[in-house]
Amino acid sequence: MASSVEGKLLIATPLLLDPNFYRTVILMLQDDEDGTVGVVLNRPSLERVETHLPEWAGRTQPPHKIHYGGPVEPEVAIGLSTSNGLPAGVPGLSLVDLSASPDEDTGPSVRIYSGYAGWGKGQLEEELETGSWYVVQASPDDPFDDPDGQWRRVLRRQPSYLSLVSTFPDDVRDN
Repeated sequence: MASSVEGKLLIATPLLLDPNFYRTVILMLQDDEDGTVGVVLNRPSLERVETHLPEWAGRTQPPHKIHYGGPVEPEVAIGLSTSNGLPAGVPGLSLVDLSASPDEDTGPSVRIYSGYAGWGKGQLEEELETGSWYVVQASPDDPFDDPDGQWRRVLRRQPSYLSLVSTFPDDVRDN
């Protein structure tokens, strides 16, 4: 890969039809010789935070749901916050140690993800070359955005033709 995608967003192109990644927005947390890891930002689950991590329920935004972070290791919980924790690749955004209790250093809002999206060495590069993803700059607000319509909103804020992609219909037969 020519440059690292760590701290960036991967936006699924309209032609990426894999149900795990259709119209997803993925925050890239790691991109190095070991591979690439990110969390899907726009897939809330039906699982409630208090069911799995009750100490953290008060730190999450209503409706206090765990979000689907990706198909890899769904039993792994990843927390993101605007606190001063471990850097998450985006200035102003931190990884949260969910095995510890919340403290005063934990930001006022935490979003919790179940699982993650992962690519082995060279795998994401191939997907980028085939045009499956757009790579754009992330904002520290992205993990806390309303997941409903986030794919379109992130594309709309991009310059040039990417903002037009936000108008791509869910079904091209509707065009």
